[in-house]
Amino acid sequence: MLAYMTRRLIQTALILLGISFVTFVLLYLVPADPARQIAGRSATAATVENIREQLGLNLPFYEQYLRYLGGLLNGDLGRSYLQKTEVSELIASRLPASLLLMVGAIFCELVLGLTMGVVAALKRGSRTDDTLMIASFVGVSAPQFVIGILLLYVFAVKLGWFPIGGYGTFAHLILPSITLGFLGAGWYSRMMRSSLIDVLRQDYIRTARATGITRAKVLFKHALPNAILPIIAMIGIDIGLFMSGIVVVESVFGWPGIGQLAWQAIQRVDIPIIMGVTLVSACAIVLGNLLADLITPLIDPRIKLR
Repeated sequence: MLAYMTRRLIQTALILLGISFVTFVLLYLVPADPARQIAGRSATAATVENIREQLGLNLPFYEQYLRYLGGLLNGDLGRSYLQKTEVSELIASRLPASLLLMVGAIFCELVLGLTMGVVAALKRGSRTDDTLMIASFVGVSAPQFVIGILLLYVFAVKLGWFPIGGYGTFAHLILPSITLGFLGAGWYSRMMRSSLIDVLRQDYIRTARATGITRAKVLFKHALPNAILPIIAMIGIDIGLFMSGIVVVESVFGWPGIGQLAWQAIQRVDIPIIMGVTLVSACAIVLGNLLADLITPLIDPRIKLR
């Protein structure tokens, strides 16, 4: 276990280093000028150049990147160009809202996806199976902003069951969570259906049924624990999908998370915030995958960490 964790931590450090380098290169090549954004359109060339010098934007690429890495080693994510605030403080103030939305979305996609997948597998070849798979295909294909707008129109505007947007109560969480979870539910239902059908064909399931064990006990005790293993690995990957989808969903519902913070930073070319959110998202993806790897052997002891 210790050797495995050490190896994974080294891999994590290398992955984050690579992500920081690629992101920094892309932002460096962006034609927009952060100094001009800060100074405003009416600023003189001397003013813009002075701001560029103060921020270190006039330095060669490698010097800018090495300065940024030096700050990261000291736990410094930089300072926002426009908000004049530490990026770590801005992210820390927005992160709880995003984590809450992520937990709600994972809960929604698991409940919807696993339920649909199990029912479709048990009703394989029936109209119920076809209907659920069509619904999952729609969920996978539909853009999140379209789903979000439709949910807002039906349940917030027409029916008035939920608030149109904002943050602070459980009611505010439901529609954004369903919007984010709808895409994952489509994937999970298809994956769960295929996995469960494959497990139900195994010899040990036939043996369990032949011994007189009830169908429900065979399903919940023997089939589902094995069929759900691919889903666990998908949850870690889904964290990355949520981080990309959160930008859209938070903008639609006015949710004050890091997605909305990143969108505002992109519009203003606030490079430190963009870098900070990217690295935090990358850390969440890596930790999510690591957690999935550690949980899987607990569910099935036959699987060992290598």
